[in-house]
Amino acid sequence: MVEEENSKRDGVAGIEKGLRVIEAFADSHPRLSASTAAKRTGLSRTAARRYLPTLRRMGFLESDGTMFWLTPRVLRLGWSYFDSARLPRTVQPFLQQISRELGGVTASFGVLDDGDLVFIARNVSSTFQTLSFMLGARVPANLAAAGIALLSCQGPAEVDAWLARQKFIAYTSMTLTRPDEVRAVIDRARQDGFVILEQQMERDRRGIAVPVQSRTGAVVGAISVSLPISGESSKSALARVLPLLRQAEHSLLSLL
Repeated sequence: MVEEENSKRDGVAGIEKGLRVIEAFADSHPRLSASTAAKRTGLSRTAARRYLPTLRRMGFLESDGTMFWLTPRVLRLGWSYFDSARLPRTVQPFLQQISRELGGVTASFGVLDDGDLVFIARNVSSTFQTLSFMLGARVPANLAAAGIALLSCQGPAEVDAWLARQKFIAYTSMTLTRPDEVRAVIDRARQDGFVILEQQMERDRRGIAVPVQSRTGAVVGAISVSLPISGESSKSALARVLPLLRQAEHSLLSLL
């Protein structure tokens, strides 16, 4: 508690509020007025009217005088992570090897962030594109095998809290939209130590994933593949894919 209080005192409120304004922009709110920005961030209208023009002067926003929207400069904030973080660079060669050995698959490494799965490294097969193939893409954790793998490493109370925050949307006729169904998949993954998930976000797509730990035992992410079902049984896909994921998981343990 003392450490948390000291951290708050040492923090710079202006930076925190400015980043909250940037994060307030979303697909449902691509343009914000000062009043809407205030509502979405919890800031006062007066504060929002200060931060929006400031971010515009810095090049992160553009405006028509009333509404504000993000500029491509915001991408610098995210790409600074990819340019500096060690984890994506460490896992990338393993993803390339998996894609090469399996052929026709996309190998990915994802982490949880605020309940979503974020892809921080990917090796995309040239034979297909997926809805979320872009590096840095965020998807609801329940829709991706890697997301389920990471949730399975959390305790029941944490999973229950995550489930209570979710609004489940059906992307295909197979998407699980009931909390008890999603919890059952997470519990099964916890028992098995791996995940196989089918047609949750895209039809005729299958995902297989395993969580990855560091040498200290901390779960640092999950490695996964996305591949077409194409008449292949789940058992056959597991037999073909899981040994390679396990091999990469074991090798990464000594590097992270």
